[in-house]
Amino acid sequence: MKRYKRTFTTGERELVFDLWKQGCGFSDISRVVDAKPGSVFSILRDTGGIKPAAKKRNKAHLTLAEREEIRVLLSAKHSLRSIAKKLGRSPSTISREVARNRGRRYYTAVDADNRAKRMAKRPKPGLLEQNAYLRQLVVEKLELKWSPEQISGWLSVEFSRKKQMQVSHETIYKSLYVRAKNIIHYSFCNHLRRKRPMRHSRYHTNKGDRGSINIVQGVSIHERSKHIENRRSLGHWEGDLVTGSKNTHIATLVDRKSRFTIILKLAGKDATTVNAALISTFKKMPSKYRKSLTWDRGMELAKHAELTKEIGIPVYFCDPQCPWQRGTNENTNGLIRQYFPRKTDLSQHSQERLNEVATQLNERPRKSLKFKTPSHKIEKSVALIT
Repeated sequence: MKRYKRTFTTGERELVFDLWKQGCGFSDISRVVDAKPGSVFSILRDTGGIKPAAKKRNKAHLTLAEREEIRVLLSAKHSLRSIAKKLGRSPSTISREVARNRGRRYYTAVDADNRAKRMAKRPKPGLLEQNAYLRQLVVEKLELKWSPEQISGWLSVEFSRKKQMQVSHETIYKSLYVRAKNIIHYSFCNHLRRKRPMRHSRYHTNKGDRGSINIVQGVSIHERSKHIENRRSLGHWEGDLVTGSKNTHIATLVDRKSRFTIILKLAGKDATTVNAALISTFKKMPSKYRKSLTWDRGMELAKHAELTKEIGIPVYFCDPQCPWQRGTNENTNGLIRQYFPRKTDLSQHSQERLNEVATQLNERPRKSLKFKTPSHKIEKSVALIT
């Protein structure tokens, strides 16, 4: 039995993109439009999950009704000038229309209109298509795992007087996601933080629940001073663990003001191991760079009192299941996942490798820092890690 390829109407295609934007999955959409999930995926893949702009006919162009009127008047032996006068068009417009569509004798309205639609599909080359040097710069920064927004911001600073060397982050995303354009190969999506082959809706979420952990004598984040909250000085850190496969972990620290990042290799996630690693790290810092630490309620920091006694740094704990209260660290952990995806065995990476990753992150321009780097915000004469 011969199989026929499923075709979709314009309305069905628009519905697919609208449902995808609302957060529906392939299977949910396929049930609505009565198609296979693979067919839905094919529609979304070609444009990277980005809904194409609705096609609109230019008001200055001839309509199908006008072309039909031209056909009728040509059959009645009217001159091109008289046809133009009846339609309220320029004689040159009618002359070009007839000439490009097989002349007076063979002119047909439907064929002429279809040809106009085909010719209208020729898109103008985009900025990244025309400017090879700019495209190469974007590719190089993507390979360094810079986000499109970071690249766009950096270009606006680096080439502030050259508009031809500036490009929006949305243009970079579309160059990656829309495969039909073939401007930047879609494999470079692997350098993005989420590594998605197409744009997803903000409503695609995977939420998990964790039990509430009570840290003995833990000081609540609500007792933290407004001075820390307002990011007015360096030395106020947020920290957490990043987990890999085979029960492996690394610790991350990020300064709230400068976004300067430190990554620590751990032999385990027990409180003794984590506490020893933090004490060793903070001891290497000048006192002006170790003012406070904010952590979640994981048991790895159960010995926080020893850390405070040894270093003199107060420790604050977030509310249960409220990771946004230390959002700077959560965002940084997302950046680190670009280098160490989930299910990566973190034990195979040395401290030197972790330092290399931290250096790359600290040399990335940040939108929150007006596209300056965290390293720029830290005194270069002071080495936070020796």
